[in-house]
Amino acid sequence: MVRIGRCTEKSMRLLTFHPFFRTIALNMKSEFADAHAAYESKKTKLSASVREGQAARPHDEKLALSGKPSSNLFRTRVQERSTKVNVRDFNHVISVDAENLTAEVEGMTTYEEFVRVALLHGCLPTVVPELKSITLGGAVTGIGIESSSFKFGLVHETVLEIDVLLGDGRVVTCTADNEHRDLFFGFANSYGTLGYALRLKVKLLRAKPFVKLERETFTETTKFLTAIKNACLKAREDGSADYIDGAILPDGKLYLTRGTFVETAPNISDYTEGNIYYKSLATKRTDYVTAEQYIWRWDTDWFWCSRFFGAENPFIRRIVYGKKRLRSTTYWKIRDYCNRHGITKFLEYFRGRSEPVIQDVEIPIDQSEKFLSFFKEKIGIAYVWICPTMQLDPTKAFDLYAMDPNTLYLNFGFWDGVKSEKEDGYYNQLIEEKVKELDGKKSLYSTSYYSRDEFWSLYNKPRYDELKQKYDPSSALKNLYDKCVLRT
Repeated sequence: MVRIGRCTEKSMRLLTFHPFFRTIALNMKSEFADAHAAYESKKTKLSASVREGQAARPHDEKLALSGKPSSNLFRTRVQERSTKVNVRDFNHVISVDAENLTAEVEGMTTYEEFVRVALLHGCLPTVVPELKSITLGGAVTGIGIESSSFKFGLVHETVLEIDVLLGDGRVVTCTADNEHRDLFFGFANSYGTLGYALRLKVKLLRAKPFVKLERETFTETTKFLTAIKNACLKAREDGSADYIDGAILPDGKLYLTRGTFVETAPNISDYTEGNIYYKSLATKRTDYVTAEQYIWRWDTDWFWCSRFFGAENPFIRRIVYGKKRLRSTTYWKIRDYCNRHGITKFLEYFRGRSEPVIQDVEIPIDQSEKFLSFFKEKIGIAYVWICPTMQLDPTKAFDLYAMDPNTLYLNFGFWDGVKSEKEDGYYNQLIEEKVKELDGKKSLYSTSYYSRDEFWSLYNKPRYDELKQKYDPSSALKNLYDKCVLRT
């Protein structure tokens, strides 16, 4: 029997039908009631603590989160003094409603934990960002995406309700139709500058034990773009695929992968130890993985970035890392250590200077061929992830990250460096200019080079100012431009 999380295929069925498992389900309901009570207690204490701290906070200090389990930000900045808001304990799944396909989850809960608990109920979050350490609150305020986004949109589009801790200590509950609907639709892309998500109610989907992967390989960009567009639009209509993404590898070929939930599998591939997922794109036209393994297929090797840390060497992979350490958080810790201790700069002395180009951008699919042509000519990074996204509900508008609701976009993710003797930011600025020219969007988790005026022309300054004045009038939290662009 193949295990999914801590649940076998058989036990997923028994959870509903067998008396013993009905007893477990009742116990879970009791645990969920306790989790709700615990959340309310923590929320009340944190709110009071922030209110009390406001009086003592120096005028030149801002509030900032502490106690986060990890970071997935790549911005470079000098750390400033700040008054800390400790949210470490807001890291639990409060409840899962498998019948109505919703879950309540605390904001600092990692997707690794969320997926584990949801699978116990035969469900998954509708959109699961690709790295285990990403938190639900972080994915909503910071724009999360994955291969189900062609159907469900970005992570914030799957949210039904948010409890937001404001800079003055108040906690407001935001929905699409209550008195705080403006914050509900303005929270995405605010990066904690309007408040922090303490609890979120989100949509789930019903999972099956396995995912069947079917692939096509292309040598021509035009044919690939036509194929991925047709696959997405068809699957939105008839459900012919549950997941769709693509990739460009150093061989210059473009790979399209469709994933579909299935009840049984003739064989199962394992990409958690010896095998490397991205290398299978070129070798396996059809593949099967467990639902859990599909969700974390990119995490084991941080897409393809594990090669920078020696993890693709078979000996180092098995003996030095081992199965438990083959994960994105391991590579992040190594990277952080090298940056803090000057090792990265030291290595540049021998390898030559390189400008980090770590970005995710969304480009309308009809402009994507122009972007890829520019990218190949001017940037030259060989590995690119391609993830389609289209708005779930075209009647809704998310003010700080507004996209054409009737357009299919392709997210291009690239995380590497470009050998350079030019001024810092030269290649990143080329990308920013091209994204603007093609009516695309750029995620702000990484270093940006926009001027203040240019930034606000792209990220809706009038609406942001309205929200800032209403929900953070004392400017206890940083301004979005200051936080996402300035180096301090």
